[in-house]
Amino acid sequence: MPNGDAMLESGRPIIVRLRNWVGDVVLSTPVLLRLHAQGHALTLVGKGWAGDLLDGFGWPVLRLGATHGERVAQLAQWRREVAHERWGSPRGVNAISFPYSASSALEMRLAGLKAIGYDGEGRAMLLHRSWPRPRLGQAGHELEVYWRLGQRLLGTDEAPPAALQWRVSALHEARAQALMQAHGLAPGFMMLCPFAGGTFEGQDKRWPDFEAFARTAQARTTRPLVLCPGPGEEADAARGYPGAVVLPRVDLGTCAALMRQAAVMVSNDTGPGHLAAAVGAPLVSVLGPTEPGHWGAWGPTVSVVRHWPRWPTVEEVWAATNAAIRP
Repeated sequence: MPNGDAMLESGRPIIVRLRNWVGDVVLSTPVLLRLHAQGHALTLVGKGWAGDLLDGFGWPVLRLGATHGERVAQLAQWRREVAHERWGSPRGVNAISFPYSASSALEMRLAGLKAIGYDGEGRAMLLHRSWPRPRLGQAGHELEVYWRLGQRLLGTDEAPPAALQWRVSALHEARAQALMQAHGLAPGFMMLCPFAGGTFEGQDKRWPDFEAFARTAQARTTRPLVLCPGPGEEADAARGYPGAVVLPRVDLGTCAALMRQAAVMVSNDTGPGHLAAAVGAPLVSVLGPTEPGHWGAWGPTVSVVRHWPRWPTVEEVWAATNAAIRP
């Protein structure tokens, strides 16, 4: 645990390598806000969608290159560009690596950065300072895992915030309002996210009764159902959810603004679910194999429906949705 011996002097610039999944980036924002509050100038590095997702915070977000060589060259160039800004610290720490992969640590090392992060996969030899990655079941929530890394950097021992203070830019608010007007939507609609990328320990994270739930919702409420499918999900949304308002190619920042206008969001274990909780929308999180104590959405507006090893029934999710809907 932190012992009050900070590794980074107040006001120093720091390069932050974000993780590669939307939910993980959402869960890392409390650390970023804490570093920012301490006066550190953040330069974030991540996937192409990260800049749009985090636009409301005002931090520079740089798009990571496609190849190993491009990423090393980019990191080295960014290191040189901020070198004049009171760079470094007595211990030399000038970067933080949230990913757990060896490649992300290697790229920072080859770029001349002195990063901290969790070890594993040989990362300890590549990072300037590292700590054992907490084991599943002993780590607590993933947000807390990221938070502790930031606390070590700052030399503090504070509790993480109970809710994420998400910020939506004026541009994305305007885009959301334009979409609502174009599709005749007023605040109070029901958002669904039946999609999920990846698996959890090899098991599908998608609730198999989501389409049946949508039909039940359409029969029992007059609230419009709204879906924002991601790339490659548009056809499934149109096929499986007739009668719903399907908004394809909506960027993540605009999705966040739309979620603020929703009466409730019903979601699988997926990035948009984490984002809904972050903006304070009532979230019904329908989980199967995912362990909510480690990977669940974070915040006081989250209602988890989970009965693993079985999936929840339509009626169980409907009851949770009715209870979660805000006036």
